[in-house]
Amino acid sequence: MRLRDAESKANALIEALPWLSRFHGKTVVVKYGGNAMTDPELQARFAENIVFLRYAGLRPVVVHGGGPQITNHLDRLGVHSTFAGGLRVTTSETMDVVRMVLVGQINREIVGLINDHGPFAVGISGEDAHLLTAERKPAMVDGAPVDIGRVGEVVEVQPGVLRTLLNDGRVPVISGIARSEDGVYNINADTAAAAIATALDASKLIMLTDVEGLYSDYPTCEELVSMLTASELEEMLPNLSSGMAPKMEACLRAVRGGVPQAHILDGRTPNSMLLEVFTNEGIGTMVVAESEEPTEPVDIHEGEDT
Repeated sequence: MRLRDAESKANALIEALPWLSRFHGKTVVVKYGGNAMTDPELQARFAENIVFLRYAGLRPVVVHGGGPQITNHLDRLGVHSTFAGGLRVTTSETMDVVRMVLVGQINREIVGLINDHGPFAVGISGEDAHLLTAERKPAMVDGAPVDIGRVGEVVEVQPGVLRTLLNDGRVPVISGIARSEDGVYNINADTAAAAIATALDASKLIMLTDVEGLYSDYPTCEELVSMLTASELEEMLPNLSSGMAPKMEACLRAVRGGVPQAHILDGRTPNSMLLEVFTNEGIGTMVVAESEEPTEPVDIHEGEDT
């Protein structure tokens, strides 16, 4: 029994070899959010996955959200949360809470979990070193713009601080807060992750969420889309749910911006990142540019692997 277990582990390592070779030294941006951030066991497993990627020779960058934690804190303060177009309506008062929770609480917790395994993670905000610059962004509801307060769109990324950290073997952990000429803005973590992945010329953008991937028959959710091209996704965007639309729009922006692959993975599945990066089967939904459609297993997962 022990020999069979050992052989199984050895086979898994051999299966991972082509992917280790392909992604060694490559930057992977991971958007961390959803229920994976609130379950202690999944939190610990996420940190282990990030450290594994780092030891495997990849250069992981974490961009985190914190919607459930922000909502819980606002509820305790008696402030009702409202959303439009899948984005939180953020007043100046709400912005203070958002900033405190994202930068002062969640970022520190993620950094601590990763650093339980070594001196790797460095927590920063999009405000630091002018990493993210934003401008006010309305939400689109039924085709019309709606003012949602201090919610921003990333208009510039200065990734120098991230490159310095990565070159030093660190794991940047980034809060989606950005500066502008008129103050601080809340940046949707999906949007921030896509902008950062593009600026860093990342090889992958991985979006951890609370569903298995993109379904073509939502809300029935029986037909998972394993892979689609950017143009196919662009056609689907207007019909996506308000919760999925920002995530898929971020994947589209990343791929259009030069990131070869963008993935939607279920963060509730332990080791989902490792299953995607290092196995032949892969999971979730993968978005590629038309010219990047997979043809050989050495490049990206063949057939409907992802």
